[in-house]
Amino acid sequence: MQYNLITLKMFLTVARTGSISQASEAENIAASAISKRISDLEDQIGTPLFYRQTRGVELTPAGHELARHSSNLFRLVERMENQMHDFATGAKGSVRIAANTSAITQFLPEDLAGFAENYPDVRIDLSERTSEEILAAVRDGLADLGIFSGMVEEPELEVLTYRLDTLVVVMGKEHPYRPDHPVKFAEFAKLDMVGLQSGSSLQAFLEVCAGEQGLTLKTRVETLSFDGVRRMVEAGLGIAVLPLGAVEPYLESAQLRMQEIDEDWAVRTLKLAVKDLSAVSNAVRALVEHLIAQNLTDK
Repeated sequence: MQYNLITLKMFLTVARTGSISQASEAENIAASAISKRISDLEDQIGTPLFYRQTRGVELTPAGHELARHSSNLFRLVERMENQMHDFATGAKGSVRIAANTSAITQFLPEDLAGFAENYPDVRIDLSERTSEEILAAVRDGLADLGIFSGMVEEPELEVLTYRLDTLVVVMGKEHPYRPDHPVKFAEFAKLDMVGLQSGSSLQAFLEVCAGEQGLTLKTRVETLSFDGVRRMVEAGLGIAVLPLGAVEPYLESAQLRMQEIDEDWAVRTLKLAVKDLSAVSNAVRALVEHLIAQNLTDK
């Protein structure tokens, strides 16, 4: 059988007040309309729900049972409404993020922690990928949000600015290269270098910059992560170009030194990409707005 929630609500009000006329006042509905709904409900169930008396009504055994189930039903409906409200406001849900190493190393830990404080019931699924893989994941619907290097062009997606990422030269404390001023690319490109794995957007970008200046990078060793690059540099295997946030926190504890780069490209942009911002879930929208706000605050 199909039950009408409005009719069940009228039924519970009559049961609570013991009077159709009082239920009429409480619900601001004509008594005749409530009486008709109760009669139809009784016909649908096939048994009386109230004893009709001169001074009101009283529940029959079937009426008591229906009242119990109806009360439980409306408690479930209320819970459903509350949870749907949470999804509608972005307070619940899940967000799949694909981000590059630079974003994960420097900015996302604090930014996502701040988001989690305001949205504790939103699940974050974070994967680390190269910029090309990130954009492909967003295009293919495998990630809701991508964070990638702004050096990569992506006309098919909606792209927003997330953070500014400053690149620096890092070398071991005992390395003979000891510049005391911001350095040009040509000054250090001739030295042995430690690089990231093939496919890294940062490594690819440095190779493009080198080619534009007629330079050839002397990459002595490649590794998978910023941590691996730092350790190789610390061991004296070469110098490296890394984001400031991947170097500065380690200067005191590691045997490292760094120097600014005197090139326009040394300040690059990290960007957010979504397939269609108007079609994302409210949880994704809330996270995008939070991350963009961090960029504005950082300025």
